[in-house]
Amino acid sequence: MFQVLVYATSLALGNMVGIMGVSTKCNLLGRGWWSLGPGCFNYSPAPNPRLLLLLLLAHSLSLIISVLFSRSSPICGRNIMAMEVTQVLLNAQSIDGAVRKNAEESLKQFQEQNLTVFLVSLSGELANEEKPVETRKLAGLILKNALDAKEQHRKFELVQRWLSLDSNAKSQIKACLLKTLTSVVSDARSTASQVIAKVAGIELPHKQWPELIGSLLSNVHQLPAHAKQATLETLGYLCEEVSPDVIDQDQVNKILTAVVQGMSTSEGSIDVRLAATRALYNALGFAQANFSNDMERDYIMRVVCEATLCPDVRIRQAAFECLVSISSTYYDKLAPYIQDIFNITAKAVKEDEEPVALQAIEFWSSICDEEIDILEEYGGDFTGDSDIPCFYFVKQALPALAPMLLETLLKQEEDQDQDEGAWNIAMAGGTCLGLVARTVGDDIVPLVVPFIEGNISKPDWRQREGATYAFGSILEGPSPEKLIPLVNVALTFMLSALTKDPSSHVKDTTAWTLGRIFEFLHGSAVDSPIISQANCQQIVTVLLQSMKDTPNVAEKACGALYFLVQGYEEMGPSSPLTPFFQEIVQSLLTVTHREDAGESRLRTAAYETLNEVVRCSTDETAPLVLQLVPVIMMELHNTLEDQKLSSEEREKQSELQGLLCGCLQVIIQKLGSSEPTKYVFMQYADQIMGLFLRVFDCRSATVHEEAMLAIGALAYATGADFAKYMPEFYRYLEMGLQNFEEYQVCAVTVGVVGDISRALEEKIVPYCDGIMTQLLKNLSSNQLHRSVKPPIFSCFGDIALAVGEYFEKYLMWAMSALQSAAELSTHIAGDDELVEYTNTLRNGILEAYSGIFQGFKNSPKTQLLIPYAPHILQFLDGIYMEKDMDDVVMKTAIGVLGDLADTLGSHAGSMIQQSVSSKDFLNECLSSEDLMIKESAEWAKLAISRAISV
Repeated sequence: MFQVLVYATSLALGNMVGIMGVSTKCNLLGRGWWSLGPGCFNYSPAPNPRLLLLLLLAHSLSLIISVLFSRSSPICGRNIMAMEVTQVLLNAQSIDGAVRKNAEESLKQFQEQNLTVFLVSLSGELANEEKPVETRKLAGLILKNALDAKEQHRKFELVQRWLSLDSNAKSQIKACLLKTLTSVVSDARSTASQVIAKVAGIELPHKQWPELIGSLLSNVHQLPAHAKQATLETLGYLCEEVSPDVIDQDQVNKILTAVVQGMSTSEGSIDVRLAATRALYNALGFAQANFSNDMERDYIMRVVCEATLCPDVRIRQAAFECLVSISSTYYDKLAPYIQDIFNITAKAVKEDEEPVALQAIEFWSSICDEEIDILEEYGGDFTGDSDIPCFYFVKQALPALAPMLLETLLKQEEDQDQDEGAWNIAMAGGTCLGLVARTVGDDIVPLVVPFIEGNISKPDWRQREGATYAFGSILEGPSPEKLIPLVNVALTFMLSALTKDPSSHVKDTTAWTLGRIFEFLHGSAVDSPIISQANCQQIVTVLLQSMKDTPNVAEKACGALYFLVQGYEEMGPSSPLTPFFQEIVQSLLTVTHREDAGESRLRTAAYETLNEVVRCSTDETAPLVLQLVPVIMMELHNTLEDQKLSSEEREKQSELQGLLCGCLQVIIQKLGSSEPTKYVFMQYADQIMGLFLRVFDCRSATVHEEAMLAIGALAYATGADFAKYMPEFYRYLEMGLQNFEEYQVCAVTVGVVGDISRALEEKIVPYCDGIMTQLLKNLSSNQLHRSVKPPIFSCFGDIALAVGEYFEKYLMWAMSALQSAAELSTHIAGDDELVEYTNTLRNGILEAYSGIFQGFKNSPKTQLLIPYAPHILQFLDGIYMEKDMDDVVMKTAIGVLGDLADTLGSHAGSMIQQSVSSKDFLNECLSSEDLMIKESAEWAKLAISRAISV
């Protein structure tokens, strides 16, 4: 009897443990009878009837306990683990690594074994005023991370997981979160605000938690100041998480009313005003209808402008951030307010603290961005398709705006050149001045020249540097005719300053300005050359000398040389830089070996410049480029030797390996582009490939990416001979295609498959099964970043073109994937980013179709493609009718129409004639101003004519 009672109790406990997910096996009766798991038992041999009855009673007891601790039980948060959760959360923040690790493991197990109890326990911890601040804050943070993730596939999983949770548990969690908004602990309130917004971001689009916004709005008018602040903060986060179309206009109006009232000067609490101002920033995207109403817009603008004058610097900064957002979101509504805004921003720039002044400058940078976009898109013609007219706010403000910005250039900081992440008023002012120059063009020059002339020779370094910065800032925008006379006067002076000025700040900005001169005013597109035989040697000498200067100056000198070299790229077979080629290369290699080359991106800048020197080299210097091959190979070899390195040293070494692989890629492309140099270069191919294969044993995604790109270049250069490397290289290729986590590596690898397919043609066949299987698997995965999928479709085309009719074995699978993607890529409405991605996806699909049609052309198996033709034509009709394809897609699409006609002949002719829009699409492409589209259309027209006439 005692044994049975013991068993009953242990079985009940077994069920409790089972809910926790812990599997337990015990032998209580000492006879090997019992195997206890989560709520189940087995026994042998069979006991007598009395014992069996007791066992059934025991099992009933265990079931009762199991129900009490089940996921749907309202007291589920009070299990053994939940009672200990405070201590575990404290331990998770312990300075003792072992204690912290054990606590983190316990939390992980708790979450995996009973998610519902876990989340309820955390929400209870967050809401409990008697708990320590640090455990409440951590509980909220873990809750938030259980609802959201950066990776799209993980975020999708978390959303689905939350939606599938028991509704009672979700209600309990949400009640705890709302309760926490009234907490006296600010960290708890703030964390709860973020978690509520994450839950709202999941539930509101699914028409769940409809009472949330009403609850929050009612709280704003009733609660003490700290709770009102938390509620406004929550509304702000909510607007950040939720799309505007999820909330109806009536609720939007109420949110904006509550937020704007919270910002007003009549509100007594500074914390409430700050929370409201920050909330408005996130809510502005919801206010389209309100900004279209004159009275409502006036009210919002008045409150925002008043907030820019608030005594609290945080509120002033947040108010200017709102103005910056309004400038881009509601540019077309700003005309009545622009004069007042100028006065406010000018006062802030001159008198306010730096965080506020920076936002005031940012307002004008944002206005410049808007006007540059409008002017570039519509070319000054606002009568036709323009959605938004250009109000020329910058041009109108220019007489006062330019002097205001020039004044900021004299507010430099002593250590600004040494800090890579530095951002101060002088830098912001110079950046804005550059945008103003792009917006107004020649009009900026007469306003800036007197400032340059008045400060360029002053004894104070700030004035010399400010004058140089002003000159460099206005070099993009005004016409060459306006700028070249100034450059011709200034060039000798600047070359002297770069070597002789006592200030590192002045030399840094001088080198940057020279780079801007060479970027915008030097090259085949500029009629009046600023570099002559007379000054070319001086320029090169000064730049090479400056590469020995401090890292920040040397890095800018490398940049200036980069643009100097690039400007000679299209100037014929001979370059004025040829006599200096060897000296330039040697100087750049010397820079890469400097002990301080890791500072100010100097080593990276030196290699980027070396790459450009090689890329723009002429036939005359080809022997010197060949001499560079063993040098760079040896550098890479040295990084691969076994060395015991610290994690920091290994990171630096990986960066160097990436730079060297990139350099070899450029050299391979250069030497492989002409037969004489390619023939000589091939002697190094085996050694180079061997080095690249060794690079893959390193654990750096960046290095793998660069090595893959270099291998793609090698495949292109070696052609069919690349087949000898495939047996050893294939496993790395497969690893790259499977690398979902570092998706850039995966994308590059997909591109390299295309390069190899073009190089090997039918010799790729032995590897096609593995490659195609992996590519199709990648397409079906939710875990792979969406940006990799368009190149995969393009890769289908490359493979089909390489193997011809052998592609038949993959045709059904490839076409099915293409058809699904094609359907997804039509009828898409969204922001600019989505439209851009959609066009990239369409282009990948079209390139696949093109490669497949061309691969099957003249094959007896061409008829296999006929069943797919109607869908392809339907896809072309769809993207044409939507009128949102870019020029790249248009060219590829009209090419596919031609490929279809060319490959299928008479089978395609009648289908094309019946197509809804093929004729209109063809005519539009024939009359395009883009020569490449026009060329493709003329070929397509010929192919269609042949198909119809057969």
